[in-house]
Amino acid sequence: MKLWRYIMGGLTVVLLVIQLIPTDLPATTTDNPGDIIKAGLVSQDVSILLKTSCYSCHSNETKYPWYSHVAPASWLVARDVRAGREELNFSSWQEYDLRKMLGKLDDLSSEVGEGRMPMSIYTLMHPSAKLDDAQRKLIVSWAEATMDTVVGEEDEDEDDIE
Repeated sequence: MKLWRYIMGGLTVVLLVIQLIPTDLPATTTDNPGDIIKAGLVSQDVSILLKTSCYSCHSNETKYPWYSHVAPASWLVARDVRAGREELNFSSWQEYDLRKMLGKLDDLSSEVGEGRMPMSIYTLMHPSAKLDDAQRKLIVSWAEATMDTVVGEEDEDEDDIE
């Protein structure tokens, strides 16, 4: 019984001490002029789904929950947000060139369509982010249609130059 108290006391001290290690959570901003929604490529229905299920990791509009300020969870959240933004950042959409846009839309379509996104660890903590089959199909259809739209706009731009 005494050993158990020492173990619990030691764990408590460790948890308190690691709170002193600073966590550099990625900055957030709601002023994102290059956002995909502002580009007019997203319908209202899809916009709601992206904001609910994707934007916390894949935009500059991350909403950090309480546990993201408590180590060691804060370290994991910071790492996941950085990786998510690096892979796809909806807030920087208009900075991507055509090839990158098409690649991101194709990846989005397959990741969401095959159920890999949003990640199950995320939906465990954020059940409202979980997508049902109809919502997945809506995002996949939108991504595929948007690929055609983006290519069509590029073709029109090239015709205007000639």
